Amino acid sequence: MIKDILNLALIQNTIRTATPLILAGLGGLLTMHAGILNIGMEGMILIGAFFGVLGSYFFASSFMGVIMAIISGIVMGFLFGFFVIELKADEFIIGIAINIFAGGLTVFLLRSIFGVKGAFSSPDIKPLPDVALPFIGNIEFLDTILNNHSIFVYISWILTIIIFIFLYKTPYGFWLRASGEHPQSLETAGVSPKKMKYMSSVMCGVFCGMAGAHLSLGYLTLFTENMSAGRGFIALAAIIFGAYNPAKTFAAALLFGFFDALGIRLQSVGIPSQFTQMIPYLATIAVLFIVVQRKNAKGLMGLKDGM
Repeated sequence: MIKDILNLALIQNTIRTATPLILAGLGGLLTMHAGILNIGMEGMILIGAFFGVLGSYFFASSFMGVIMAIISGIVMGFLFGFFVIELKADEFIIGIAINIFAGGLTVFLLRSIFGVKGAFSSPDIKPLPDVALPFIGNIEFLDTILNNHSIFVYISWILTIIIFIFLYKTPYGFWLRASGEHPQSLETAGVSPKKMKYMSSVMCGVFCGMAGAHLSLGYLTLFTENMSAGRGFIALAAIIFGAYNPAKTFAAALLFGFFDALGIRLQSVGIPSQFTQMIPYLATIAVLFIVVQRKNAKGLMGLKDGM
């Protein structure tokens, strides 16, 4: 029984399930550094998943599905930025509003365009092609784990490196971080904090759109109502657990992806799905509890040192 669960397929599934968390986490990371808490990532992922299927179905092209998912993410990111940055609305309320709006909009469009309730699948939906890396094809262990994934799996790895370099090695990354930490100083230096915040919000929408496209065209080939299933919130937990660092957020997303994949594997050995579906969320709560306890412990240590 253990061999049926803890095997190479579990690692392979971990990589696939972690990908939308990595992509959304990198996007949310940018807004966090810009001083914005974006809990609307859940709705952005859902919108991206729907428009990914829509574009793939009507244009008979997975590429067009990805383009439409990204465009939808840009629109949602801009709207979020407009309300939070321009109109000074509460970011928490706007994030909740986007999540509710995304859930209602996708249900409405699903029924209006495709005439179905719950889920839409069709052979006309073109999935993202799997990518095979030829230089590891002869190594069975690596071939099983790292080959034949959606292209977004490999893109998420590359983007983690790019975002790390961007944040800590470029002037734009410095300005982005300064827009959240010291906006007045940044403005004194002649750089608009508002523009940097807008950029972070739009880029978050782009990453969430890609996460949604992977979910509906790479991981699955369909759209179901509320298929984001809390991944936006889990991605936010990965950011917090990863201390707003791209590499650590990547590792945290892999951890949450592991628990998600573990839940799926446990279903295959007869454990009820009602239990296994709880695993990634319980893991998220446990991780956040650990983070809070560590922060409280550091706070107490600081007080003792002050005494």
